Amino acid sequence: MNSLLQSEEETRPAPNLSNQALWFFLHSLFALAAWFALMLGGYALNPVRVPQWAILALSVVVPLIVGFFVNAFHQDEMGSAVWLLGVIWFMIVALWILDMPTGPNACFRCTATEKLTRTFFSFPRPSGLIDDDGPFVATWPAAAFVGYSIGAKIALVKRK
Repeated sequence: MNSLLQSEEETRPAPNLSNQALWFFLHSLFALAAWFALMLGGYALNPVRVPQWAILALSVVVPLIVGFFVNAFHQDEMGSAVWLLGVIWFMIVALWILDMPTGPNACFRCTATEKLTRTFFSFPRPSGLIDDDGPFVATWPAAAFVGYSIGAKIALVKRK
């Protein structure tokens, strides 16, 4: 059994780091392009009173479908690693939000948890920080990266 595992490791080619970096960048662009197309479609159609949870769900599902099809045509493990970029982006914006001062119209006397939940999810109401664009700036793009990664991983598993 041990010799079988050893022979699999010996036959596997060494990864080309520049190729991996290129495909990670391309998968990231595909995820952002899918989310951006969703946002443009939403602004073009201008639906009335669409709840934020529906936009969040679409921000996951549309890139998930794109990630599935991209990785179904070009099998690449880097597509399933794009979620890291979403988490890093979300954390950068979260630190920026936590560093913002509060005032009468901007989450006055909010705790750190309230600042984040009200900014990113507008729950129970928007915080007033970054002009109430927290979902657009951080939550929906991060969800797009996660959705794309899930779709890419599903396509990768299906092919194997």
